[in-house]
Amino acid sequence: MKLTSNYPVLMTRDVPGVAAFYQQHLGFEPTFTADWYVSLRRDRWELAVLDCTHETIPAAHRGRATTAVLLNFEVDDVDAEYHRLVTEGGLTVALDIRTEDFGQRHFILEAPDGVLLDIITDTEPTDEYAAQYDAGPVA
Repeated sequence: MKLTSNYPVLMTRDVPGVAAFYQQHLGFEPTFTADWYVSLRRDRWELAVLDCTHETIPAAHRGRATTAVLLNFEVDDVDAEYHRLVTEGGLTVALDIRTEDFGQRHFILEAPDGVLLDIITDTEPTDEYAAQYDAGPVA
C-alpha cells in the first residue's frame, strides 16, 4: 500500500463547535465545510470533524462521539502555549504542565467531547530513559 495521507477524524454531535475550537485555539483553517463534515489544515497537518450520526458511518458505530482519544501536538515552546491557552485562554487543564523523566515537558487539555490534547516540547530524558530510545532511522 502506498500511503498518500493520514489524519484523525473526530466524530461529534457538534461539528461547528468542535471545528471552531481547533480553528480558534490551534490555528487550523477549513479546507472543506459542510453541515456534517469539516476538513481542517494547518501547514502540513490535517484534522477532520464528522457528525457522528452521518450515514457514512457504519450503522453499528453511528451515534458515538469520539471521546477516548489523545492527540499530541509537539510545539517549540510548551510554556508559551500553556500561557496562551490556559493562563490567558482559560481552557480546561486535564493534566497541569510538568516535565517527565522520559523526555517531555507537557500539559494536557480537554477539548470538546472529552478529546484530550497533549501539548508537548521534547526535553532531555533522564539516563534511565535515554537508553530506551532507538536512534535508528524511521522507515
